[in-house]
Amino acid sequence: MTYSNNIPMQQWCEDDRPDTKILLKGKAAVSDSELLSIIIGNDGSRNRSSLDAARLILNQSSDNLGEIAKLSVAELVKTSITMAQATRIITTFEIGRRRMASEIVSKEKISSSRNAYEIFRSVLTDKPFEEFWIILLNRANKVHQKVQISEGGISGTVVDPKKVFKIVLDNLASGIILGHNHPSGVVTPSEADCRITKKLVNAGVLLEITVLDHIILANDQFYSFADDGAL
Repeated sequence: MTYSNNIPMQQWCEDDRPDTKILLKGKAAVSDSELLSIIIGNDGSRNRSSLDAARLILNQSSDNLGEIAKLSVAELVKTSITMAQATRIITTFEIGRRRMASEIVSKEKISSSRNAYEIFRSVLTDKPFEEFWIILLNRANKVHQKVQISEGGISGTVVDPKKVFKIVLDNLASGIILGHNHPSGVVTPSEADCRITKKLVNAGVLLEITVLDHIILANDQFYSFADDGAL
């Protein structure tokens, strides 16, 4: 059944309300728009139901939940919801991102570029700006820690080799893996990416610290300097 924007969700048939549907039929039976409407709630959605608001947000994001995760509170408010509702959406997606990060097992051994990509993906997914991170490894290539080095804009971020290797030396790491995201969605390394990779690899040689790889993430893809023979 389709309801008018003027009819509050509380007046809908009980079985048609998303919050009831998820209890009666389970989470798998609820659509993306219905799940989003439950998060939005009905506390003042500018004369439209939370389900209509959810559908509008999805429509303006090409029905892509990943695109919604990239939106700011201000951008969400423009779609007809309140500040409180936008904050709930942002919070929900951030909890999901942190859950993914927490599932990376402590002391996991890096045996492939895919392993490194999964670790970087847990901290860089949906980030609207470019960030540069490193993974610190012990002699057995087990993960000691992941550290953010810098945050920039959409097209780049500054990386200071002195800062990178101070962190490495302070933590007595034996090796590192570099990683950053490309918000543009293009996974191919830029000239600047190649220059900073070469600079860090050469500095690592002098300090007897191995730079095993540099991973670039874009959407659900990644590029590995090591796999491409570009280290």
